[in-house]
Amino acid sequence: MWRVGKATRVSTTELIFDLVFVFAFIQVTTLMASNFTGGGVARGVLVLAVLWSAWSVSAWLSTRVRVDFGVVRVGFLTVMAALFLLAVNAPEAFTDLPGGLDGPLVFAVCYLIVRVLLLALRWYSLPPARGLWVAGLQVATLAGPVLILAAALVPQLIFDRPAQIALAQVGLWVLAVVIDYLVGIGLPLPQRRIFSPAHWAERHSLIVIIALGESIISVGLAGTRLPASWPLLLSSLFGVTLTAALAWIYFDIVALAGEQALQRCPFEQRAKLARDAYTFLHLPMILGIIILSLGLQKELSYGSPESYLPETPLPGFTLYTLYGGVVLFLLAQVGFQLRVARLVSTIVWPRLAAAGLLVGLTPNVRSMPALGVLAILTAICLALIVVEVAVAGGQRRRLREVALLEAPAPRPDPSGPGVS
Repeated sequence: MWRVGKATRVSTTELIFDLVFVFAFIQVTTLMASNFTGGGVARGVLVLAVLWSAWSVSAWLSTRVRVDFGVVRVGFLTVMAALFLLAVNAPEAFTDLPGGLDGPLVFAVCYLIVRVLLLALRWYSLPPARGLWVAGLQVATLAGPVLILAAALVPQLIFDRPAQIALAQVGLWVLAVVIDYLVGIGLPLPQRRIFSPAHWAERHSLIVIIALGESIISVGLAGTRLPASWPLLLSSLFGVTLTAALAWIYFDIVALAGEQALQRCPFEQRAKLARDAYTFLHLPMILGIIILSLGLQKELSYGSPESYLPETPLPGFTLYTLYGGVVLFLLAQVGFQLRVARLVSTIVWPRLAAAGLLVGLTPNVRSMPALGVLAILTAICLALIVVEVAVAGGQRRRLREVALLEAPAPRPDPSGPGVS
């Protein structure tokens, strides 16, 4: 089979695979919006963690083995189909809707199928993973899916009260997510010859784009439920501008610095750095974007045009999702920079300051109308960009020069070396 080389870029098969997550992220937002409370958002976070775990396993596989050829390609597309069914049932991951199949059970079975298929692909494509010790760790990755399956079946047999059933379900989900990520820490990491930093960084950049795209979709769909008005148009404009600002914050410097830091990292430490900075720290980035998109959706659709008047303040929980999503995104960015991208350490403090400012402003803008709350949030993100350009101008220039010098070579001829 084909191994990933230094110049390998993301394949069309991976791009098609990731398109499922456009829908999956929308479904997570829908789950949160349908139960717009702290508990509802927490359930959405758990579903996102499960989806991210499956995506991360696929990312580790595709950064070591080309997934656009032969049996691996067929297997990868089969996983995609199972993931799509998983996303379809995401709104019923905890609560079954009347009629039809049992929603939580369908979700759990689909997730178990996804993880079994990924485990089989890993075993087939990576012979070193067939050792007894490694195989044992691999099988341990199924503990999380089994616990989620138990959450769909067991609480109803033990408890009678809905509150007790819901609490037991959430407890089993939390345990499943914790075990899944702890096992991920214990899994053997790829060696130097079968890990491509450029491919790895590009794959994560694309999933961030998908999350940002889901945010834009939320803005557009929410606005269609209201008649056209100047407040609605301005709010939509602020929402799109805010999404573009988050994209700038990620891609302008840090994405380049992260890839270059991985390239320069010693081979024996590279995979650990990739796991910490990308697998673990990109999850809160994605979560921050999705929580923001939830807030934008609620801000745009929670009422009539009269809701934008000064005497109609934005509901408190909507405010927390708007500001909290951006704060989480910025803090995850800071963690990423401190772990892998110290080439741009000068912009850590502006991002911490912006996050602190948003936390401090939250109680003070509760009485403001929706348009004002969103305008302030957008202005702070744009001001952060201006400050970063000012304080990191030299670093930005050097990063771009290095990126141009290290541009990938043309894709090698598949008939050449590389088959194992």
